[in-house]
Amino acid sequence: MKNREELMRIFRFAVVGFSNFLIISFFVWLMMDVFHRDMVVANVIAYSVALVNNFIWNKIWVFKAKGGNLIKEIALNLIAYGMAYLLQLGFSFSMVELVGFNEYLAQFLGLFIFGATNFIMNKMLTFKK
Repeated sequence: MKNREELMRIFRFAVVGFSNFLIISFFVWLMMDVFHRDMVVANVIAYSVALVNNFIWNKIWVFKAKGGNLIKEIALNLIAYGMAYLLQLGFSFSMVELVGFNEYLAQFLGLFIFGATNFIMNKMLTFKK
């Protein structure tokens, strides 16, 4: 039963992650193609918008964290999100500048770095039972 619960949590996290992927993709496109901002500005804005979506759905649906200290959860979520964000940004930037990847491909691949780090940190830190 415990394994099934964890698989469902991972599935729900993936669904939230996919919604964040859509949000991030849209805002990266909007900022880079419509507003002609550089990759880093587009990335910061896109991930900032997705942060709110991420916290709400992780608290309510993925980790089902009822009650708790909301301020503490927000702070811990910001730490988890920040660490995951910095890892993916470093990865994305490195792939573009050092390896020569397309900026969109690098940001797409960075989502996987972000997702894994965010899930582990939120499970072990933010919404720890």
